[in-house]
Amino acid sequence: MLNVDVVTLFPEMFGGVVGSSILRIAQDKGLVRIQLVNLREFSADKHRKVDAPPYGGGPGMVIQVEPVLRAVDELRARPGHKGARLILLTPAGRRFDQAAAWELSKEKSLILLCGHYEGFDERVRTLLKPDEISIGDYVLTGGEIPAMALVDAVVRLVPGVLGSPESLKEESFTSGGLEYPHYTRPAEIRGERVPEILVSGNHAKVAEWRSEQAADRTRARRPDLARKRAPEKRKPKQNRV
Repeated sequence: MLNVDVVTLFPEMFGGVVGSSILRIAQDKGLVRIQLVNLREFSADKHRKVDAPPYGGGPGMVIQVEPVLRAVDELRARPGHKGARLILLTPAGRRFDQAAAWELSKEKSLILLCGHYEGFDERVRTLLKPDEISIGDYVLTGGEIPAMALVDAVVRLVPGVLGSPESLKEESFTSGGLEYPHYTRPAEIRGERVPEILVSGNHAKVAEWRSEQAADRTRARRPDLARKRAPEKRKPKQNRV
């Protein structure tokens, strides 16, 4: 079972996400356990405050290090959480991608830290040494939405979660490129027909068409991925005299 603890100031944001679709199914199957942890529960302040003005002045508030340390220490002390991988959602982190999702899906326990306001006291990084992850080069209000994206991407890769594991093999980014286009009923609408090859019954030709379409789509829409997938050109062997 994969244990996922999400430490956040706004646990109510996650209700519809973790309780629906694949994430709900994964929990119902007993393959994943997702717990929402309110950071305010670890505050020593009578008003449950966990933020304070930054030293040196400046706008906004900074999340204090002490509540975070207490939260992580308590979570790691729980059964099944020893050695839990700690992840800090931050714009300064490494870019999250499908390879990272596969990597995290093999863990037994994850603790996600969702920042807010001006972020965390820097000592969260220096003392806890979390794995810092970003979902893109833009700024959001907090780490909650990135945490939702990460959890969804990771959980669906846990063995047994998806009804058809074979579907993972042909998904976008699994092979380094984009997936081929899909069609279903009706066969024609507003003059647009399903490609004839898909209704031909020739499975070998269908597979070939899909491979070509995936390659074409990757080259057209994500040339950066196409360049990574391009095989290296080998120099022709020279005959020795």
